[in-house]
Amino acid sequence: MPSSTSSFERKIPGLPWRGITVIVVLTVVAAATAWETYVRSIGYGPTLNSTEDLWADARRAVQPESVVVIGDSRGWFDVDLDEFEKGLGKRPIQLAMGGSCAYPVLADLASDEHFHGTIICSVVPRMFFAPPGAPPVARAEKAIRRYRTQQLAQRASQYLAMPLEEHLAFLKQEDLTTKALLDDLPIPDRPNAQVPPRLPSYFGTVDRERRARMIERCAQPGKLQHTIQQRWLRLFTPPPPPNYVPKQVFMENMGKAREARFVDTIKAVEKLRARGGKIVFVRFPVSGELKALEDRLTPRADLWESLLKRTKVPGIYFEDFPELSSFSCPEWSHLSAGDSVEFSKRLVPHLRTALQL
Repeated sequence: MPSSTSSFERKIPGLPWRGITVIVVLTVVAAATAWETYVRSIGYGPTLNSTEDLWADARRAVQPESVVVIGDSRGWFDVDLDEFEKGLGKRPIQLAMGGSCAYPVLADLASDEHFHGTIICSVVPRMFFAPPGAPPVARAEKAIRRYRTQQLAQRASQYLAMPLEEHLAFLKQEDLTTKALLDDLPIPDRPNAQVPPRLPSYFGTVDRERRARMIERCAQPGKLQHTIQQRWLRLFTPPPPPNYVPKQVFMENMGKAREARFVDTIKAVEKLRARGGKIVFVRFPVSGELKALEDRLTPRADLWESLLKRTKVPGIYFEDFPELSSFSCPEWSHLSAGDSVEFSKRLVPHLRTALQL
């Protein structure tokens, strides 16, 4: 007698499944190959994505006496880990991030009772003093949050993705998503629209130690270099105050936020020093019109000198030393791969002096 479930049984159609599978596989391979060929033709190359998971892996590697680099993308691109290791005796952990404020990471390390090592902190004043909720602060806080809450599946996904990212250019997730490509279309903005500037496209690579290196194409004069220069100018130019807040009130609020950052930084430094930790602030090179813009918007005496005086932290300003000030940033904000090595080599003696090593 047939079972009661026999009416629900379905026979698999007699189709050429082996042939269909082959066709599907070949189609996927052909599409992936075509897309990979295209993105390489427009200048992309294989590199790890600078994700919160990659940052969390680096943060997890911090030991009690580690040397740690924190801050913005200048501390990320301009530091050569090999030269720092030779000169400082320890291989640094790279925790600097592109477009990031150093303070949240400084506070995180200062609150880590196990850490009493050395912090080399890159300072771009406009980013370091960005108010709470601003993109540079949010970016750093997001990475710290991932480090604290990262799940096993997320760690496994990161490890599985790295071998593919190291060989396939089209996996550059920040630039080659549908949304990112649509955002980059040359469509004029509406009149009076306050549209945030686009971040620069691919111009550097990242390895498993989170070392960032400028690609050769960006280090040479050309369209890519010029495009990135202009994007830096837009990114570093502050937007106008919102029209729904009186200008005087807006400026007072910005002043309060800046003062709060001073106070919080002093507290973080004191926590670190109480455990025997050390810290040095570094102003990495900046060039061209971007330097002129930064000097005008954030004068050295206004923020940098006040930061050193109020925290009593030693500082290294690239312009103070001929051997450091002779470097030029191709796209105005970061050193080329080759120059980052030489700059790091020349910076080490100043770090040793500042840190009393």
